[in-house]
Amino acid sequence: KQWYQRKSFGAAGGYIAASKEVVAHLRRESHAHAYASPMSPPVCRQILTSMRCIMHTEDGKRRIKQLAENTRYFRTELKKRGYIIYGDSASPVIPMILFTLANICAFARECLNRGLASVIVAFPATTMLGARARFCISASHTREHLDRTLQILEELDPIIGLKMSSNRPTNVIVDFFTHFFTRSGKDTRAVD
Repeated sequence: KQWYQRKSFGAAGGYIAASKEVVAHLRRESHAHAYASPMSPPVCRQILTSMRCIMHTEDGKRRIKQLAENTRYFRTELKKRGYIIYGDSASPVIPMILFTLANICAFARECLNRGLASVIVAFPATTMLGARARFCISASHTREHLDRTLQILEELDPIIGLKMSSNRPTNVIVDFFTHFFTRSGKDTRAVD
């Protein structure tokens, strides 16, 4: 079994836990091993302390349970409403596909106008049509926070065209082109 950690603890670097064969192969072949720096002792201590708090305190256990509940709720609501989301079903990082650069620019601007901070990623970090927003769910989020975010997405869908999943009740391709090319009397630019 392999486990990969990357920035999960809000610190520099990351690590890979795997079999001796995999680790030996990565040490030989990986450019990251040769050209990157290892985690510093303070970062290692931070991770160990965080894991100890999470795993061995009632508050830590409560937060893990709350994080799982928040993740399940938000992911389920996104799917039910017709958004395309990727990622592991238990992951609190939920990527929602926006497809194009124009969509992510409009999405970021409109979210900011509504008081919602957004994390967006596009080419070259994704494929050309793989632009996405990443929702990073926390145990500190309340149901009201999550519902407000869903409400903002519902407000933005008619403006930007966020719902491109097969759960959408109309033909996706026709809907997409109709939205972007036949809006009568409206500015058809997605960004300023």
